[in-house]
Amino acid sequence: MLKALSADELGRLLESLLKPTALVELAVLLACLALAWAAVRMLRGPDPRRGSIWFGRGVVDGVLFPIFALLLALAGRWVLLGLVPLAVFRLVVPVLISLLAIRLTVRVLRAAFPDSEFMRVVERSVSWIAWIAVVLWITGLLPLILDGLDDIHWKIGSTRISARNVLEGTITAVVVLVLALWVSAALEAQLLKGATENLSIRKMAANALRALLLFVGLMFALSAAGIDLTALGVLGGAVGVGIGFGLQKLAANYISGFVILAERSVRIGDMVKVDNFEGRITDINTRYTVIRALNGRESIVPNEMLITQRVENSSLADPKVAINTVLQVAYGTDLEALMPQLALAAASVARVVAEPGPAVQLSAFGADGLELTVSFWIADPYNGQGNVRSEVNLALLRTLNQRGVEIPFPQRVLHGLAVSAPPASPLPPG
Repeated sequence: MLKALSADELGRLLESLLKPTALVELAVLLACLALAWAAVRMLRGPDPRRGSIWFGRGVVDGVLFPIFALLLALAGRWVLLGLVPLAVFRLVVPVLISLLAIRLTVRVLRAAFPDSEFMRVVERSVSWIAWIAVVLWITGLLPLILDGLDDIHWKIGSTRISARNVLEGTITAVVVLVLALWVSAALEAQLLKGATENLSIRKMAANALRALLLFVGLMFALSAAGIDLTALGVLGGAVGVGIGFGLQKLAANYISGFVILAERSVRIGDMVKVDNFEGRITDINTRYTVIRALNGRESIVPNEMLITQRVENSSLADPKVAINTVLQVAYGTDLEALMPQLALAAASVARVVAEPGPAVQLSAFGADGLELTVSFWIADPYNGQGNVRSEVNLALLRTLNQRGVEIPFPQRVLHGLAVSAPPASPLPPG
């Protein structure tokens, strides 16, 4: 029977598409699409907006174009209703709704989880489901399938739940969670936009806001599916027991993440050393912190380690870092005249800060010469320390060469011992 109904529906649709009035609908549809393109192009401006959920990379690959196209198509359908038999708009409206659902899901998930492979699977699944729903809608099978799912039901306690409730609740959950991710991503972008100070506090607020919106969206989706939320009290107790035993490490990392962001003991941009790994903090998430070393390696450190272990923070109170370099000069060098010249040479390097200025000290009397230690400060350790030490050493070497100061090096003296030749043996008689 379903096949017969589907064949009749498709037959009537094809018959309507072959009528001359379909050209009128097609002209109205093209006008609606052109107006939608012009409106989005005017709002976007001449420059493309990469990463934008509304506009995408172009004019038609964002969320705003299918929204405008759908609204204008509905307006055109309403104008033509009663004037001509509708055929084209019967196809276009569900297609635009499906396109809007796909674009919204894909753009939001890519903005919220840019590097997640699982989200790619979700995007493809949403696309397949949306286009299958369009086909069922056009062929007239969708209401019949929904009625059949409504007949499949069961009871959980005093609550009656059908397969249709589960399906509609799942769709509602996806829509609500996508909208929650969209709103949280937009608010996070506004919180972190142009932030130079209090970046950790803003990051904590963005993470808390996203968690709150996802929780509210999940509760709304469960309510829409017909699930009694009072029954979640037992589930909450079970989750609490699970956290107390098997998930305590995970819960500790999440709580530690909020503590770190709140008390600002370590911040994004700080130079730290944790578990013999030294680098710059590039991101603080709710579960882990990313530390990038100066050689490009990255370490993912659980937040609990930053709370329970010793952390060396080179820029907690002051971002400046002291660097030392050692050189030797020959005995007999006029150090009182040389040391100020070496300090001026170190201060001439661009990355060396003026306050506190470089200092030169006589640190040891070496076996080969006088050992001098040159200390200087930099304000950007995340740009590397070896490169600035090399520049300072080159400046010191130029100064020593200009003043004719000898740089001593180890010398060895070899003493040769004279060895007497053995007496010659007598020749045999001839």
